[in-house]
Parts: sequence; structure tokens; C-alpha cells
Amino acid sequence: MKLTVKSLKIILLVVLLGFGIGIYLQDLQHRKSTQHAWKANRYNLSRFDKITEYNKKMNAGNWQMMRDSIQGQLDTLMILRFRREVDSINDLNSQDGKPQTAQLLGGMR
Repeated sequence: MKLTVKSLKIILLVVLLGFGIGIYLQDLQHRKSTQHAWKANRYNLSRFDKITEYNKKMNAGNWQMMRDSIQGQLDTLMILRFRREVDSINDLNSQDGKPQTAQLLGGMR
């Protein structure tokens, strides 16, 4: 096949058209994902704004109350994590036919 000026122009036109369509489709996907990201981050942004506002109002009295609240939340998280670990161990042991961990610890349930 001989490459003539006409066939080179057609090839160039097809390549440029392909790039143009590809860039257009990529831009559409980018707009869609950006729109979804903004919707997802709206909640996080409102939480961040509340935390920032609370930090502006913080003084020595607020700090003690906030520290106690954080400590209580961490205690709750540790208890929940421990329970989840015990349940996980119980599930593994029940599959093996071994005695339940909660029974060994004094019947936590």
C-alpha cells in the first residue's frame, strides 16, 4: 500500500478525532467523579466546620469537659473492640470444637 498525501490526511484526521473524543469522554468522567466527591465530602466539611467553630470557643473550662468526653468515647471504643475480638475468637473456636473463650473469662455475655 502506497502512502499518499490523501491517505496520510485521513490517518491524521482519524487520530486527531480519536484524541478529541477521548479527551471529551475523560472530561465527562472527571466532572461526574468531582460531583460525587463534593456530595460525599459535604458531610465531612460540615463536621470540620463544627470542630473549627468549637475550637474557636474553647477555653480552660471547655477543655476539661472535652477531654472527659474524648476519654469516655475511647473507653467505649476499646470495650467494643474487645467484644469484637472475643466474638471472633469464639467463632474460630466453635469451628474447631474448642471451649468458648467467654466461658473461660467468666461468662462475659
